[in-house]
Amino acid sequence: MLYKKSDLFSFLNSIDKRPKKTLSQNFLIDGNILRKIISSANISPEDIVLEIGSGPGVITEALLANNVQVYAVEKDTNFATELKRLDKNNTLHIFNEDFLKCDLEKILPQNTKIKVIGNLPYHISSPILIKLLSHKKLFSKMTLMFQKEVIQRITASCKTKEYGSLTIFTNYHADIDEVFPVSKNCFYPSPKVDSAVISLSPKASIFKENEEDFFKLTRAVFQKRRKTLYSSIKHLYDPAIIKDLLKSFNLPVMTRGEDLSLEQYIQLFKMLS
Repeated sequence: MLYKKSDLFSFLNSIDKRPKKTLSQNFLIDGNILRKIISSANISPEDIVLEIGSGPGVITEALLANNVQVYAVEKDTNFATELKRLDKNNTLHIFNEDFLKCDLEKILPQNTKIKVIGNLPYHISSPILIKLLSHKKLFSKMTLMFQKEVIQRITASCKTKEYGSLTIFTNYHADIDEVFPVSKNCFYPSPKVDSAVISLSPKASIFKENEEDFFKLTRAVFQKRRKTLYSSIKHLYDPAIIKDLLKSFNLPVMTRGEDLSLEQYIQLFKMLS
């Protein structure tokens, strides 16, 4: 049971391996949190699960115990090789790749919805989330662990400092089902900050053909937070029309990006388009 610290140490010593800071390798050593992750993912037999950043296999082992097919993407060659020891029933598919570079359409089964689980590398967690949501048609549910500050950005309300383009991007693409905290003491080595687990259920896109233009708008708004919304997007659209729309929303010209909700951004973009 690799979630037990003694077993994890024994395994790491047996392969002469130490966690790499450059890969944000912090391994889960808390059985209760592990069980909560599996429970939150609603894993059932015959499910197909994409696991991101398997490491020594703490979560992988628990998934395989639930009789699911696991597609594990692990960048560290040593850990990817060692994962093979867990495959007792030919239900583990290992890809020694950088997740941000791998072709999801190529490595995953087609014509079936897949669940995603991952204790994400902290330094690239946001890009991973963006890639997953950009391929949301492949997935039915995502249960992901992030640093607490990233969760705060994802779940932020408008008019707060955490609210931004990542908030809008995530909530546009998915419903947030559950969040629970994870202490930094639940990992080896212990990171400097606490974490949290979030469950996301992908939802249908509102914009089919010009979705990227919508996110071009929201990224522009939050690129320089001190600027007003008007100043941030006047190079994208007719300034006079922007002013008229803000007025129709009963919003002053000095309105800033964090003042608008996702629904208001959707309405604004529809009218600008």
